[in-house]
Amino acid sequence: MLENGEMKLGGVRFSIVSDAAWAPGLDTAAAWLGWAAQPYAIEGSGDAAVAAMPAMLRRRAGAMGKMALEAAYRCLDGKTGVPTVFCSRHGECARSIELLADLAQDQPLSPTSFSLSVHNAAAGLFSIARKDQASHTALAAGHSGVEHAVIEACGLLADGAPEVLLVVYDCQLPELFQEFQDCLEQPFAWAWLMSAESVGSGHRMALSWDGAGQDETNAMAQESNNGRQPGGLDVLAFYLRSDRELVRNADGRRWCWERHAHD
Repeated sequence: MLENGEMKLGGVRFSIVSDAAWAPGLDTAAAWLGWAAQPYAIEGSGDAAVAAMPAMLRRRAGAMGKMALEAAYRCLDGKTGVPTVFCSRHGECARSIELLADLAQDQPLSPTSFSLSVHNAAAGLFSIARKDQASHTALAAGHSGVEHAVIEACGLLADGAPEVLLVVYDCQLPELFQEFQDCLEQPFAWAWLMSAESVGSGHRMALSWDGAGQDETNAMAQESNNGRQPGGLDVLAFYLRSDRELVRNADGRRWCWERHAHD
């Protein structure tokens, strides 16, 4: 597809019907707007309340899972039957490290910890707690995870789903992995309730992509060494500021986000 003289490899369009976000110290829409105006490294600890989830299941979730669940509950606001796409680059790696440490010490593994270390743990808890049999997907795709998650959600919309819930979340890496960190990992979670652009009444968005040139690939590598924030926070800041465009170079591609005015 040719666009402004450039070859585009693909693109999707969608509407955002509702949104929600949670991170330590950022619990309100006003706080998030303040952060988006002047982004800073999100720090601190503390668990999201996830008051909407039954206590027995809530206790099973870790801090990162609770962030994702809080954003998901707030965004859906009681709706059921909505397919979900959960996206986290690292997932429950802290639990995995604990399990590996137990193995190294010939200790028995906790079945509960093992079941909650898988990448779809938060999605599974969300489905079980709500007794909701709608499909759920959990994915990880490097620095461009949020873009691939949006493409996955748009695929579900194209298959006929009226709405899809997208949840993007991550947290700091465990100390054992911090020497391998290639961006400034931070605790955050946000969610969008998405619909097809043709029927959506919310914020109209577009995402397109093409191959990044060598100069852009080199620039991306340099950014990695300079403590850039995760892609999920780049996209969230773009959305909250109501910017018209965001261009991200990640994983060998140039990702072009656009906000479209209503007709």
